[in-house]
Amino acid sequence: MTKSAERILVWQWGRRGAGPRIAVDLADGLRRLPDTDVLLCLSDRAEILQSRNAPDTVVKVATYSSIQGLVGRLLTAPGFLHQLGRIVRDFRPDVAICAMPGPLDLLMTYVLRRAGVRIVVIVHDAQPHPGDGYPFQAILQRRLIRQADQIVTFSRHVANGLTTGPDAVDCPVVALAHPPFIGEAAAPPFAHEGAPRILMFGRLLPYKGLDLLAEALPHVRHDFECRVVGQGPESPELGRLATLAQVRVENRWVAEDELPRLIAWADIVVLPYREASQSGVGAMAIASGRYVVATRVGGLVEQFSDDAQAVLCAPEPGAIATALENILEAPPPVRPQVDSGQEWENLGGYSRQP
Repeated sequence: MTKSAERILVWQWGRRGAGPRIAVDLADGLRRLPDTDVLLCLSDRAEILQSRNAPDTVVKVATYSSIQGLVGRLLTAPGFLHQLGRIVRDFRPDVAICAMPGPLDLLMTYVLRRAGVRIVVIVHDAQPHPGDGYPFQAILQRRLIRQADQIVTFSRHVANGLTTGPDAVDCPVVALAHPPFIGEAAAPPFAHEGAPRILMFGRLLPYKGLDLLAEALPHVRHDFECRVVGQGPESPELGRLATLAQVRVENRWVAEDELPRLIAWADIVVLPYREASQSGVGAMAIASGRYVVATRVGGLVEQFSDDAQAVLCAPEPGAIATALENILEAPPPVRPQVDSGQEWENLGGYSRQP
Protein backbone atom coordinates (compact mmCIF):
# COMPACT_ATOMS: atom_id res chain seq x y z
CA MET A 1 0.00 0.00 0.00
CA THR A 2 1.32 3.45 -0.90
CA LYS A 3 1.95 5.66 2.10
CA SER A 4 -0.12 8.85 1.99
CA ALA A 5 1.77 12.14 2.16
CA GLU A 6 1.86 14.14 5.37
CA ARG A 7 -0.11 17.34 4.79
CA ILE A 8 1.31 20.40 6.54
CA LEU A 9 -0.26 23.85 6.65
CA VAL A 10 2.12 26.74 7.46
CA TRP A 11 0.56 30.10 8.26
CA GLN A 12 1.77 33.57 9.27
CA TRP A 13 -0.22 36.74 8.73
CA GLY A 14 2.25 39.53 9.41
CA ARG A 15 2.82 42.19 6.77
CA ARG A 16 6.54 42.85 7.14
CA GLY A 17 9.62 41.61 8.89
CA ALA A 18 10.69 38.23 10.16
CA GLY A 19 7.29 36.51 10.39
CA PRO A 20 6.47 36.10 6.69
CA ARG A 21 10.12 35.38 5.87
CA ILE A 22 10.23 32.57 8.44
CA ALA A 23 7.00 31.11 7.06
CA VAL A 24 8.28 31.13 3.46
CA ASP A 25 11.64 29.59 4.37
CA LEU A 26 9.98 27.00 6.60
CA ALA A 27 7.52 25.97 3.90
CA ASP A 28 10.35 25.67 1.36
CA GLY A 29 12.34 23.47 3.74
CA LEU A 30 9.37 21.24 4.54
CA ARG A 31 8.64 20.74 0.84
CA ARG A 32 12.03 19.04 0.51
CA LEU A 33 10.94 16.27 2.85
CA PRO A 34 9.73 13.08 1.17
CA ASP A 35 6.01 12.25 1.31
CA THR A 36 5.11 15.77 2.36
CA ASP A 37 2.57 18.20 0.93
CA VAL A 38 2.82 21.78 2.19
CA LEU A 39 0.36 24.65 1.93
CA LEU A 40 1.61 28.14 2.79
CA CYS A 41 -0.90 30.76 3.95
CA LEU A 42 0.14 34.43 4.16
CA SER A 43 -1.48 37.81 4.48
CA ASP A 44 -2.38 39.35 1.14
CA ARG A 45 -0.46 42.41 2.38
CA ALA A 46 2.79 40.53 3.11
CA GLU A 47 5.75 42.47 1.73
CA ILE A 48 7.54 39.27 0.76
CA LEU A 49 4.88 38.59 -1.90
CA GLN A 50 6.37 41.46 -3.95
CA SER A 51 9.99 40.45 -3.36
CA ARG A 52 12.51 38.28 -5.17
CA ASN A 53 11.83 35.63 -2.53
CA ALA A 54 8.10 35.53 -3.23
CA PRO A 55 6.76 31.97 -2.87
CA ASP A 56 5.54 30.20 -6.00
CA THR A 57 2.47 28.75 -4.30
CA VAL A 58 0.62 30.53 -1.53
CA VAL A 59 -2.92 31.02 -0.26
CA LYS A 60 -3.57 34.66 0.64
CA VAL A 61 -5.99 35.92 3.25
CA ALA A 62 -7.10 39.52 3.74
CA THR A 63 -5.81 40.83 7.07
CA TYR A 64 -5.28 44.46 8.12
CA SER A 65 -2.77 47.30 8.01
CA SER A 66 -3.61 49.26 11.17
CA ILE A 67 -5.21 48.96 14.60
CA GLN A 68 -8.46 50.21 13.08
CA GLY A 69 -8.16 47.56 10.37
CA LEU A 70 -7.62 44.86 13.00
CA VAL A 71 -10.78 45.95 14.83
CA GLY A 72 -12.67 45.87 11.55
CA ARG A 73 -11.34 42.39 10.78
CA LEU A 74 -12.47 41.14 14.17
CA LEU A 75 -15.93 42.62 13.58
CA THR A 76 -16.16 40.55 10.38
CA ALA A 77 -14.85 37.41 12.12
CA PRO A 78 -17.72 35.15 10.95
CA GLY A 79 -16.82 35.72 7.31
CA PHE A 80 -13.12 35.28 8.04
CA LEU A 81 -13.81 32.03 9.90
CA HIS A 82 -15.77 30.78 6.90
CA GLN A 83 -12.79 31.51 4.62
CA LEU A 84 -10.38 29.74 6.97
CA GLY A 85 -12.72 26.78 7.26
CA ARG A 86 -12.80 26.43 3.48
CA ILE A 87 -8.98 26.49 3.31
CA VAL A 88 -8.74 23.76 5.97
CA ARG A 89 -11.46 21.61 4.39
CA ASP A 90 -9.92 21.85 0.92
CA PHE A 91 -6.36 21.02 2.02
CA ARG A 92 -7.18 18.63 4.90
CA PRO A 93 -3.91 19.17 6.84
CA ASP A 94 -2.60 16.62 9.31
CA VAL A 95 -0.69 19.33 11.16
CA ALA A 96 -0.65 23.13 11.04
CA ILE A 97 2.34 25.28 12.02
CA CYS A 98 2.06 28.89 13.14
CA ALA A 99 5.41 30.36 12.09
CA MET A 100 5.13 33.42 14.37
CA PRO A 101 2.18 34.38 16.58
CA GLY A 102 -0.05 37.29 15.61
CA PRO A 103 -3.35 38.91 16.64
CA LEU A 104 -5.66 36.81 14.41
CA ASP A 105 -4.18 33.38 15.10
CA LEU A 106 -6.81 32.34 17.65
CA LEU A 107 -9.36 32.39 14.84
CA MET A 108 -7.24 29.90 12.89
CA THR A 109 -6.71 27.64 15.92
CA TYR A 110 -10.50 27.62 16.48
CA VAL A 111 -11.02 26.30 12.95
CA LEU A 112 -8.16 23.81 13.23
CA ARG A 113 -9.39 22.46 16.56
CA ARG A 114 -12.85 21.86 15.15
CA ALA A 115 -11.28 19.98 12.22
CA GLY A 116 -9.13 17.83 14.53
CA VAL A 117 -5.82 19.17 13.15
CA ARG A 118 -2.68 19.06 15.32
CA ILE A 119 -1.27 22.52 15.99
CA VAL A 120 2.40 23.51 16.29
CA VAL A 121 3.27 27.06 17.35
CA ILE A 122 6.76 28.52 16.94
CA VAL A 123 7.26 30.85 19.90
CA HIS A 124 10.07 33.37 19.49
CA ASP A 125 9.92 35.17 22.87
CA ALA A 126 8.78 33.91 26.25
CA GLN A 127 7.84 37.53 27.06
CA PRO A 128 7.73 40.62 24.80
CA HIS A 129 10.86 42.78 24.90
CA PRO A 130 10.48 46.35 26.22
CA GLY A 131 8.94 48.51 23.51
CA ASP A 132 8.56 45.61 21.08
CA GLY A 133 5.52 43.70 19.87
CA TYR A 134 1.88 44.75 19.59
CA PRO A 135 -0.80 45.57 22.20
CA PHE A 136 -1.91 42.56 24.27
CA GLN A 137 0.78 40.38 22.67
CA ALA A 138 1.56 38.47 25.87
CA ILE A 139 -2.11 37.71 26.56
CA LEU A 140 -2.79 36.53 23.01
CA GLN A 141 0.36 34.39 22.96
CA ARG A 142 -0.61 32.70 26.22
CA ARG A 143 -4.02 31.81 24.81
CA LEU A 144 -2.46 30.58 21.58
CA ILE A 145 -0.04 28.34 23.48
CA ARG A 146 -2.98 26.75 25.30
CA GLN A 147 -4.42 25.74 21.92
CA ALA A 148 -1.17 24.11 20.71
CA ASP A 149 -0.21 20.44 20.71
CA GLN A 150 3.49 21.28 20.32
CA ILE A 151 5.59 24.37 20.98
CA VAL A 152 8.83 24.96 19.07
CA THR A 153 11.39 27.57 20.07
CA PHE A 154 14.66 28.65 18.46
CA SER A 155 16.61 28.66 21.74
CA ARG A 156 16.68 26.77 25.00
CA HIS A 157 16.55 30.18 26.68
CA VAL A 158 13.01 30.75 25.35
CA ALA A 159 12.02 27.14 26.00
CA ASN A 160 13.13 27.45 29.63
CA GLY A 161 11.21 30.69 29.96
CA LEU A 162 8.05 28.92 28.81
CA THR A 163 8.41 25.71 30.78
CA THR A 164 9.21 27.47 34.06
CA GLY A 165 6.11 29.65 33.73
CA PRO A 166 2.40 28.82 33.63
CA ASP A 167 1.90 29.23 29.87
CA ALA A 168 3.09 25.89 28.48
CA VAL A 169 2.67 23.65 31.49
CA ASP A 170 0.54 21.11 29.59
CA CYS A 171 2.22 21.39 26.19
CA PRO A 172 5.53 19.80 25.12
CA VAL A 173 8.22 22.31 24.18
CA VAL A 174 11.07 21.54 21.77
CA ALA A 175 14.08 23.88 21.40
CA LEU A 176 15.82 23.96 18.01
CA ALA A 177 18.84 25.88 16.77
CA HIS A 178 17.88 29.02 14.85
CA PRO A 179 17.91 28.16 11.13
CA PRO A 180 19.35 30.75 8.72
CA PHE A 181 17.23 33.09 6.69
CA ILE A 182 17.64 33.31 2.92
CA GLY A 183 20.92 35.04 2.15
CA GLU A 184 22.71 35.73 -1.09
CA ALA A 185 26.20 35.09 -2.40
CA ALA A 186 28.63 37.76 -1.23
CA ALA A 187 32.34 38.44 -1.36
CA PRO A 188 34.26 37.40 1.78
CA PRO A 189 34.56 39.93 4.60
CA PHE A 190 37.15 42.66 4.02
CA ALA A 191 37.44 41.77 0.31
CA HIS A 192 36.38 45.34 -0.61
CA GLU A 193 39.77 46.57 0.73
CA GLY A 194 38.28 49.75 2.17
CA ALA A 195 37.77 50.62 5.82
CA PRO A 196 36.24 47.67 7.73
CA ARG A 197 32.44 47.82 7.79
CA ILE A 198 30.43 47.30 10.96
CA LEU A 199 26.64 46.95 10.84
CA MET A 200 24.00 47.02 13.53
CA PHE A 201 20.60 46.19 12.07
CA GLY A 202 17.15 45.67 13.56
CA ARG A 203 14.53 47.40 15.67
CA LEU A 204 16.21 50.45 17.18
CA LEU A 205 14.98 49.96 20.73
CA PRO A 206 16.79 50.47 24.06
CA TYR A 207 17.07 46.74 24.88
CA LYS A 208 19.16 46.32 21.72
CA GLY A 209 22.04 48.05 23.53
CA LEU A 210 22.22 51.23 21.48
CA ASP A 211 23.82 52.96 24.46
CA LEU A 212 26.45 50.22 24.80
CA LEU A 213 27.37 50.54 21.12
CA ALA A 214 27.57 54.34 21.36
CA GLU A 215 30.03 54.01 24.25
CA ALA A 216 32.00 51.16 22.66
CA LEU A 217 32.75 52.49 19.18
CA PRO A 218 34.95 55.44 20.24
CA HIS A 219 37.25 52.91 21.94
CA VAL A 220 37.86 50.88 18.76
CA ARG A 221 41.38 51.89 17.73
CA HIS A 222 41.15 50.64 14.13
CA ASP A 223 39.70 52.67 11.30
CA PHE A 224 36.14 51.58 10.41
CA GLU A 225 32.78 52.74 9.12
CA CYS A 226 29.57 51.77 10.89
CA ARG A 227 25.94 51.82 9.84
CA VAL A 228 23.11 51.60 12.37
CA VAL A 229 20.06 50.66 10.31
CA GLY A 230 16.50 49.94 11.35
CA GLN A 231 13.31 51.51 12.59
CA GLY A 232 12.61 52.85 16.03
CA PRO A 233 11.72 55.93 18.06
CA GLU A 234 14.16 58.79 18.26
CA SER A 235 16.20 58.48 21.45
CA PRO A 236 19.27 59.99 23.16
CA GLU A 237 21.18 56.80 22.31
CA LEU A 238 20.48 57.17 18.59
CA GLY A 239 21.34 60.85 18.83
CA ARG A 240 24.69 60.04 20.38
CA LEU A 241 25.47 57.42 17.72
CA ALA A 242 24.65 59.95 15.01
CA THR A 243 27.26 62.36 16.38
CA LEU A 244 30.10 59.84 16.00
CA ALA A 245 32.27 60.63 12.99
CA GLN A 246 32.47 57.08 11.66
CA VAL A 247 28.80 56.19 12.21
CA ARG A 248 25.76 56.69 9.99
CA VAL A 249 22.31 56.22 11.56
CA GLU A 250 19.54 55.23 9.12
CA ASN A 251 16.26 55.19 11.02
CA ARG A 252 14.00 53.60 8.41
CA TRP A 253 12.25 50.41 7.42
CA VAL A 254 14.44 48.08 5.34
CA ALA A 255 12.54 46.48 2.47
CA GLU A 256 12.59 42.71 1.99
CA ASP A 257 14.82 42.75 -1.08
CA GLU A 258 17.31 45.18 0.48
CA LEU A 259 18.05 43.05 3.54
CA PRO A 260 20.42 40.49 1.94
CA ARG A 261 22.38 43.31 0.27
CA LEU A 262 22.60 45.17 3.58
CA ILE A 263 24.02 42.13 5.37
CA ALA A 264 26.42 41.49 2.47
CA TRP A 265 27.70 45.09 2.79
CA ALA A 266 29.01 44.39 6.28
CA ASP A 267 32.21 42.70 7.38
CA ILE A 268 31.01 42.45 11.00
CA VAL A 269 27.44 42.43 12.29
CA VAL A 270 27.30 43.62 15.89
CA LEU A 271 24.58 42.60 18.35
CA PRO A 272 25.26 44.68 21.49
CA TYR A 273 22.01 43.59 23.15
CA ARG A 274 21.10 43.95 26.82
CA GLU A 275 18.66 41.04 26.48
CA ALA A 276 17.77 38.63 23.69
CA SER A 277 15.78 35.49 22.96
CA GLN A 278 17.85 34.67 19.87
CA SER A 279 18.83 36.63 16.75
CA GLY A 280 17.50 36.18 13.24
CA VAL A 281 19.85 38.96 12.10
CA GLY A 282 22.79 37.05 13.55
CA ALA A 283 21.65 33.81 11.91
CA MET A 284 21.44 35.52 8.54
CA ALA A 285 24.85 37.14 9.06
CA ILE A 286 26.50 33.78 9.77
CA ALA A 287 24.73 32.15 6.82
CA SER A 288 25.95 35.01 4.60
CA GLY A 289 29.59 34.59 5.68
CA ARG A 290 29.75 37.66 7.94
CA TYR A 291 31.44 37.89 11.34
CA VAL A 292 29.26 38.46 14.39
CA VAL A 293 30.01 40.20 17.68
CA ALA A 294 27.28 39.42 20.22
CA THR A 295 26.85 40.02 23.93
CA ARG A 296 26.53 37.10 26.33
CA VAL A 297 22.84 37.54 27.07
CA GLY A 298 19.81 35.29 26.76
CA GLY A 299 19.74 32.92 23.81
CA LEU A 300 22.72 34.53 22.07
CA VAL A 301 25.10 32.46 24.18
CA GLU A 302 23.86 29.10 22.90
CA GLN A 303 23.32 30.43 19.39
CA PHE A 304 26.90 31.60 18.84
CA SER A 305 29.11 29.87 21.43
CA ASP A 306 30.26 27.14 19.02
CA ASP A 307 30.60 29.28 15.89
CA ALA A 308 34.09 30.36 14.86
CA GLN A 309 32.67 33.36 12.99
CA ALA A 310 31.18 34.79 16.18
CA VAL A 311 32.79 36.44 19.19
CA LEU A 312 30.79 36.62 22.42
CA CYS A 313 31.49 39.28 25.01
CA ALA A 314 30.06 40.84 28.15
CA PRO A 315 27.30 43.44 27.65
CA GLU A 316 29.76 46.23 28.44
CA PRO A 317 31.21 48.94 26.16
CA GLY A 318 34.85 47.94 26.75
CA ALA A 319 34.14 44.28 26.06
CA ILE A 320 32.27 45.08 22.84
CA ALA A 321 35.13 47.30 21.64
CA THR A 322 37.68 44.58 22.42
CA ALA A 323 35.64 41.92 20.58
CA LEU A 324 35.45 44.13 17.49
CA GLU A 325 39.20 44.76 17.64
CA ASN A 326 39.94 41.03 17.96
CA ILE A 327 38.15 40.32 14.69
CA LEU A 328 39.75 43.31 12.96
CA GLU A 329 43.22 42.21 14.05
CA ALA A 330 42.90 38.45 13.44
CA PRO A 331 39.76 37.46 11.48
CA PRO A 332 38.92 33.78 12.08
CA PRO A 333 38.07 31.43 9.18
CA VAL A 334 34.66 31.81 7.55
CA ARG A 335 32.70 28.64 6.91
CA PRO A 336 31.12 28.01 3.48
CA GLN A 337 27.69 29.50 2.97
CA VAL A 338 24.90 27.15 3.96
CA ASP A 339 21.84 25.92 2.10
CA SER A 340 18.99 27.65 3.91
CA GLY A 341 16.37 25.23 2.67
CA GLN A 342 18.42 22.26 3.84
CA GLU A 343 18.74 23.76 7.31
CA TRP A 344 14.98 24.33 7.54
CA GLU A 345 14.31 20.64 6.86
CA ASN A 346 15.27 20.02 10.50
CA LEU A 347 11.85 21.31 11.54
CA GLY A 348 10.08 18.65 9.49
CA GLY A 349 10.54 15.89 12.03
CA TYR A 350 8.41 17.69 14.59
CA SER A 351 5.40 17.68 12.28
CA ARG A 352 5.36 13.90 12.60
CA GLN A 353 5.30 13.71 16.37
CA PRO A 354 2.14 12.29 17.92
